[in-house]
Amino acid sequence: MSFYLSIQQIVEQLGGTILGNSETQIARVGSLALAQADAISFFSDTKYTRQLNDTSASAVIIRPEHAALTGLPKIITDNPYAYFARVSSLLNPVHVAAAGRHASAVVDASAKVPANCSIGANAVIEANVTLGNNVVVGAGCVIERNSSIADNTILEANVTIKHDCQIGKHCHLFSGCVIGNDGFGYAEESGPDNTKHWVKIPQVGRVVIHDNVDIGANTTVDRGAIDDTVIEEGVKMDNLIQIAHNCRIGAHTVIAGCVGIAGSAVIGRHCKIGGAAMILGHLSIADQVTISPGSMMMRSISKAGTYTALMPSQEHDAWLKTAANIRHLNQLTDKIKTLEAAVAQLSAQSSSKRSKN
Repeated sequence: MSFYLSIQQIVEQLGGTILGNSETQIARVGSLALAQADAISFFSDTKYTRQLNDTSASAVIIRPEHAALTGLPKIITDNPYAYFARVSSLLNPVHVAAAGRHASAVVDASAKVPANCSIGANAVIEANVTLGNNVVVGAGCVIERNSSIADNTILEANVTIKHDCQIGKHCHLFSGCVIGNDGFGYAEESGPDNTKHWVKIPQVGRVVIHDNVDIGANTTVDRGAIDDTVIEEGVKMDNLIQIAHNCRIGAHTVIAGCVGIAGSAVIGRHCKIGGAAMILGHLSIADQVTISPGSMMMRSISKAGTYTALMPSQEHDAWLKTAANIRHLNQLTDKIKTLEAAVAQLSAQSSSKRSKN
């Protein structure tokens, strides 16, 4: 059921400056293109000016320099998108799970589970697990032995926390993610008949997740082979991401969906990694690096900036020709060097003749 806030009430809670009717009533958020009456939207880029002019929103969140572009009631702020997110949270408060244990939950007698935690149906909490205050464990979750989860962290349905892992405060793990599964570690050896086979390397490290981390649905974070895999404070990860063993993800880094980060890679702080990017193992990425979607990072990055490692799209036949040219670059380079040498020789001969004359 919707409830209304005036933009005056919104500003009293979130800050900002009002221009226009401060009693304008807001019940929802919406995009400029699809907003209905009683909705508030945001505007932060002049390429959407037409949508701003045509919007049915009752109010808009906008930068000071754009305020004159609309006569709608408005909240002035330097970061409309972030402000919009806070308004959305205000109008759509998070569901608070009721404290207590579902009758079908299985909780080991040695586990420490405060009474103010919420334990959902068919959840399993194994021996020596420690939960902080107000932890929410959704239906079907499994928390294996010796793991700990700090205050106010939420595990949605069917999250798996493997043994000995540590999760900080105010984290949010979305449905289906797996924390602390074995890393992909195998050693190749030859048997008595000289046939080669793979020997599994025990993965004896942990996963340590700091405070205020979000991990998306069906994302996996592997435990370390020897040392721990570490996710630092404030990291935000999308769905379907693979973080391999012994990685370290720096504080406040954001990672979009379908990214793969191979073993022992170290990602700096405040990085932004675009969807489907791949980072090879044992690389180091500096702080404040942005990696474009779909990039394949094969070398370490030592300086902040935006990095891209992919080709623009082409029609298929044109792409095949481009790929063929790339395959023959070494031959072309050799031919150019030969031609340069020949030109240099001819130039030297010409200069010699001129000097004799």
